[in-house]
Amino acid sequence: MILSKTLNPIALTDILFRKDRRVELYLSVPEEKRLELLRSVTPHVRRDLLTRMPEADLVAALEAASPDEATDMLQMLSKRRREKTLEMLSGEVKGALSTLLEFDPETAAGLMTLDYVQADVHDKISDVAKKFRLHEKATGRPPVIVVMNGAHLSGFLPGHELAFAESHETISKYVKRMPHISYAADHNAVKHLFRAHPHNKVAVLNDNGSILGIIYSDDVLKLTQEQSSSSLYDFAGVSAEETVTDPISRKVRLRYKWLIINLATAFLASFTVGQFEDVLSKFVLLAVYMPIVAGMGGNAATQTLAIMVRGIALKQITLKTAFRTLRNEVGAGLVNGLINGILVATVVIVMNHDLKIAIILALAMITNLLVAGFFGTLVPLIMSKLGKDPATSATIFITTATDVLGFLAFLGLATLILQ
Repeated sequence: MILSKTLNPIALTDILFRKDRRVELYLSVPEEKRLELLRSVTPHVRRDLLTRMPEADLVAALEAASPDEATDMLQMLSKRRREKTLEMLSGEVKGALSTLLEFDPETAAGLMTLDYVQADVHDKISDVAKKFRLHEKATGRPPVIVVMNGAHLSGFLPGHELAFAESHETISKYVKRMPHISYAADHNAVKHLFRAHPHNKVAVLNDNGSILGIIYSDDVLKLTQEQSSSSLYDFAGVSAEETVTDPISRKVRLRYKWLIINLATAFLASFTVGQFEDVLSKFVLLAVYMPIVAGMGGNAATQTLAIMVRGIALKQITLKTAFRTLRNEVGAGLVNGLINGILVATVVIVMNHDLKIAIILALAMITNLLVAGFFGTLVPLIMSKLGKDPATSATIFITTATDVLGFLAFLGLATLILQ
């Protein structure tokens, strides 16, 4: 961690878990390292620090951060504290943050920064260099040089051209193309634009075509990482707002609903098994191999679900275009079922010398991997069509299908073949 040279491991652990000493530990860190600390801790801890630290230290942190980062920090505060803090900021910082706070954080405008200077395509290198130096001196950060041709965006001037070009030259021949996007575009549109045009910056424009700010690729990468983390939490049935520092009460509150739903599906699988009590009591060996069928089906379904969630997120597949994918996933399930069915049947024959149970287990394995491919493909697409998050909602239904149908296939075949 960045702060390892400033805080020893025990102190760092305290700042994460000891709420009563958190602000005290924060204030014990050298001022030039405090912003790094705020970037390193979890959002929950960051919000707690910002809410409880003295106003002067809060203002210092906001003044040191970039405008977009400071805006994110301000949005963690209550409305009253936010307004009071804004009044204490210097004029330039206050103006920038007030502007950014007006925009919806879920749009392109919510990702932008105001670190840019505006030049005309006919300006001289020397004039633009002066604007560049003034901005850097005032903010401590080098700006993007946005070039306009009248009221329209022409592109941007790479900063290094200020050093290599002749001071009397106009900047027109050094201007590079710059992608742009509407301030109201959502985050998915921003990510799509960066994928289509892999530049390191994009201009954000208002309805009149005037520039409002700049989005850097770093901001989009951070957004993508946050959404990936959110999907990972969803797969596990854990809220994206939960962190390692949360107290027991919060962890219970965020998880218990998922566990209850999973418990209900487990009872359904148990009920299915209970219908075959007679055959299980006669052939105890079936109970030994039964978990293998369900486990392999669940693993195969999770693989398919992961592919489908990514495809849905990238808009590569919909319910209307799912036939080929469904065919391929079911086909892969069949082949993998044959491979694993042959392997598990061989093990049963070698260890238990029971050909009938080997055949039952192999056929059940094939069936359940077909079920995994079928439901793992269709369920997330149906959930997405219904407006539900497929990563969150599909897991329970797919697991239920592989458990119930897997047990049904295994024990149903056993009933037909062994009795």
